[in-house]
Amino acid sequence: MRLGQRKACTGPLVAVLTALTLSVSLGGCGQRAVLVEPPAPAPNATDPCTQFAAALPGSLSTVGDRRDVRPESDWTAAYGDPPVAVRCGVGVPAALKPTSTLVTVEGIDWLPEQLTGGWVMTTIGHVAAVEITVPTAQGPAPSVAVDLAPVIEETIPAR
Repeated sequence: MRLGQRKACTGPLVAVLTALTLSVSLGGCGQRAVLVEPPAPAPNATDPCTQFAAALPGSLSTVGDRRDVRPESDWTAAYGDPPVAVRCGVGVPAALKPTSTLVTVEGIDWLPEQLTGGWVMTTIGHVAAVEITVPTAQGPAPSVAVDLAPVIEETIPAR
């Protein structure tokens, strides 16, 4: 399936409130770091997540340049302004049910969950789950998933 197509599952999306991204000023400079809570990957996910994070590009075509994150972590990244947060090694989303609607973007299955001010999307079916939090101002969340698909394919094996 490609961007915009949905699997034949049905079910409601669960609205999730989360504070994954919060801009904080770095003392003495104009650059702003993004607070991204580091995940606690399962032991079998640490190596793929480290490889994933190392392979992330300096910019995503849909949202902009990579940003500094706090606290520093081998498994997080942020892009653009307002920031899009990327975390590798997150747990299975509580909203995932047998009837959940998944969106397939460039061969990667994602569980989308609507937030008050955007979306969180989590990969399903890989050794390590990647989560992206996309503010509404950054446009459709699947566009970010398109940019990340090649890196996920190259670094995180399917189950």
